Amino acid sequence: MHLGLGLTFQNLIKGQPDAEVYRNELALAARAEDDGFDSLWTPEHHFTDYMLTPIVSQFLSWVAGRAKRTKLGTMVTVLPWWEPIRVAESFTLLDHLSEGRAILGLGRGLGRVEFDAFRLNMNESRRRFTEYADAILQGLETGYMEYDGELYKQPRVKIRPQPYASFKNRTFASAISPYSIDLMARMGVGLMVIAQKPWETVKTELDGYRNHFRELNGLEAPKPVMNVFVAVHENPAEAQRMREIYLQRYARSTVDHYEFDNVSFAEIEGYEYYAGIAKNIAKHRLDKFNGFLADLQIWGTPEQVVEKLRKYVSYLDVGALLTTLCYGGMPPEVARANYDLFVRKVLPELKADDVGGDIGVRYSSARDSTLLTTASTQGTV
Repeated sequence: MHLGLGLTFQNLIKGQPDAEVYRNELALAARAEDDGFDSLWTPEHHFTDYMLTPIVSQFLSWVAGRAKRTKLGTMVTVLPWWEPIRVAESFTLLDHLSEGRAILGLGRGLGRVEFDAFRLNMNESRRRFTEYADAILQGLETGYMEYDGELYKQPRVKIRPQPYASFKNRTFASAISPYSIDLMARMGVGLMVIAQKPWETVKTELDGYRNHFRELNGLEAPKPVMNVFVAVHENPAEAQRMREIYLQRYARSTVDHYEFDNVSFAEIEGYEYYAGIAKNIAKHRLDKFNGFLADLQIWGTPEQVVEKLRKYVSYLDVGALLTTLCYGGMPPEVARANYDLFVRKVLPELKADDVGGDIGVRYSSARDSTLLTTASTQGTV
């Protein structure tokens, strides 16, 4: 089983210097390869305490200089915030620095605070993402950036250094709305599963994506990359406390940053799906939605965490499992203990499993779609 480590660099503790956040999480990044992780991932965010991760390729270059085997992924690079040719250049360079270990993660962004600070119109984000992704994916295969779209026009120019290798089977995109899932199938891009929906819904959407991908591309889709936040402790009561404090705090920070309770999403082109989430929150109350997001994550004793993660990997037939172990304002000693216990007692058990596969592994043509019963602690709204 491919296991990746996610790092968020959240600063949710009032008065904590950003330098301390980086010192603590860089220490985990420096250990990841020796501790057995196959890849390391970081999302892109700007301007707030939510995540201090503005230039992911630069951070991954730092990792590339220290790790010799670890694959390097973004979850995700938000395309509407960048000039497309710079994205192509940054990943080409990262690929050279790491000798082909870069994984391109794509997304179109949701944080209004970030769009506003960049002086970008969110109404254009879906169209910009579609054109930018099309141009970048073509450029990384041909070695040339050239595009004549509605919003993006780029005269033919050569990418230097030239692409190190093809990014096919190592490009993934976060896709929450049905439209985005369909778009990724049309682009031939793998999916990155972020825990924001009931797993039964995710399973149904993945099956639809897989079928559509096969119809459009004439081959099976890459297995998805799945990201979850994990809290593990030898004491079940302490693991539950970690859920109540840190997973809940992470969930609340996500709701606050993305304004999931803001019904005005209905007025923004391409974000109508999120208006539905806001209505759901209004119906079920914000605290219940926070609990729902927290309950999509994984917590428990090492044995319980191994069992839950195995079930999800099998249920969704994922190619890579990404685990985030420091989040939600965890003090450094709590984060280190969470990481250490995961490495000692969870990671070896999962690595021994011959399931899932690796980054870029495709679905088989005949897949057992038997539904597995998820742990009773995993709730839905």
